[in-house]
Amino acid sequence: MNYYHIWCDIRDTMKDVEFCRAVDAYLGHLQRLGHLESFTITRRKFGFGPVELGDFHIIIEVRDLGKLDDAFQLVAGRSGEVERLHGPVWGAAINLKTALYRDFPGTERAQ
Repeated sequence: MNYYHIWCDIRDTMKDVEFCRAVDAYLGHLQRLGHLESFTITRRKFGFGPVELGDFHIIIEVRDLGKLDDAFQLVAGRSGEVERLHGPVWGAAINLKTALYRDFPGTERAQ
C-alpha cells in the first residue's frame, strides 16, 4: 500500500467542520470512482506536534502509484463534479506539505 500524506492549515479556523466535510465529499468521490482505497482526516490535538506540519493531517491510501496518478490526472482536468468538490478544499487549505510513503518491506522487495 502507498500512503499520500497531506498536512495543512485552513484559512478560516472557524470553518473547521466545513473543511472536513468538504475533504470527505471530495476524497469520498475519488474513492467511489476507484482511485483510492481509503482516507483519513485527523487534526492535531491540544496543539501537540511540529507547527510546520499544520493543524490537519490527511492520509490517502492507494494500492499503487498508477491509481494515484489517475486521480491526479482527473483532478488536473479541473472540470465536472471533481472540480466542484475539489474547489472548496483547495480554497480553504493553506501551508500544504506532502509526503509519499509505502509499506516496507513491500511485496516487491527481495527478502
